[in-house]
Amino acid sequence: MNAWRRAWLAASGVAIIASAMTVGAAPRVPVDGAEVLERLPFTVGDRRLRELAPLRLALQRDPRDLRVAVTLARAYVESGRTTGDPRYAGYAEAVLAPWWVMPDPPTEVAILRAVLLQRVHRFDAALADLDRLLADNPRNGQAQLTRATILQVQGRHDDARRACGALRGVVPEMHVRVCEAGVDGATGRLQPALDSLAAAFARTPDADAGTRAWVYGTMAELAERAGRLGPAETYYRNALVADPDDQYLLAAYADFLLDRGRAREVLSLLAGRGRADGLLLRLALASDATRSVDAAVLAEQLRARFAAAARRGDRVHLREEARQALQLAHDPRTALALALDNWQVQKEPADLVLLAQAAVAANDADARSIVDAWIVRTGLEDVRIPMASSAAKSKSSMHPRSASLRSTR
Repeated sequence: MNAWRRAWLAASGVAIIASAMTVGAAPRVPVDGAEVLERLPFTVGDRRLRELAPLRLALQRDPRDLRVAVTLARAYVESGRTTGDPRYAGYAEAVLAPWWVMPDPPTEVAILRAVLLQRVHRFDAALADLDRLLADNPRNGQAQLTRATILQVQGRHDDARRACGALRGVVPEMHVRVCEAGVDGATGRLQPALDSLAAAFARTPDADAGTRAWVYGTMAELAERAGRLGPAETYYRNALVADPDDQYLLAAYADFLLDRGRAREVLSLLAGRGRADGLLLRLALASDATRSVDAAVLAEQLRARFAAAARRGDRVHLREEARQALQLAHDPRTALALALDNWQVQKEPADLVLLAQAAVAANDADARSIVDAWIVRTGLEDVRIPMASSAAKSKSSMHPRSASLRSTR
């Protein structure tokens, strides 16, 4: 699942935070006392470790100190966002252990639990937490935005639109506009969504860095899907200026570059960032495209990670696995099976693009019909989709919320 769509409102104001984290693997007992099991993501001199040390010590003294636990858990979530290290999600969950299994935990814990549950695609469980919170306080902006995000990922656009509307008067108007643009952009109003969001953003010159990254990233995706490649690249670059370490933005811009045949730029963009599976995939694709000497090593690292995830029952990275099978292993049937499994869980435009690509490569008419049906149902516009049938395209153009694209790829 991708970044701002897993957004949540930080407690220290209304800053948008995104991450791409999953719970790490189960512990393994070494057979040799000298074996190196893992190299920690920070060293003794690391600034992050130094800053978190007082919180960790305070929690050791009193593991049920809610204020300290929530502060430390949020710090771990942010560290996962900036490093791409999936283990931080596990660290955050461990910190919240005294409250984790409560059916009705404190509000701060319930929101963090929902955020962490969606990391591992337990969307219904996350929504259950959020629904309980909102039943007591419908004006909880964090819960409402997180709920809208999950509903969009699930393709429940009408419910997501209502959740976005419920944000009005609760969070800054700019955040409402971004939320609504995500829904409009997936339901036949792509160009109006982009135009409206750009106009609203122009009237918000004092937006903080987190909001700028979120808005620019959203506009970049909308513009790319509309075939407006020049503005899309500018938006991606501006987003990364605002937040250079956002894992989702880095992956999205890397994909933009790969689609333009600019793989060498991807190698520079993502150098040293292969800890995150999503970024390792893009590095492997770029290395393969440039025939780099590291290509085989990176491809094997990626394959090994997915194999390890499968052994422990982790199915979070189905989209990435499908792309690996399609674009690196050149196995369209496996790629299609993974893309179909992924489509059962999440239904964002990128998921449909992947399903369409795999369907074309595997020459599978049934899978192609799934893509066509979704386009007809939603009015989705995306120039990256390689094969909507003529009937689907015709019906999509007549969709009541559809706006014709004014530019081409």
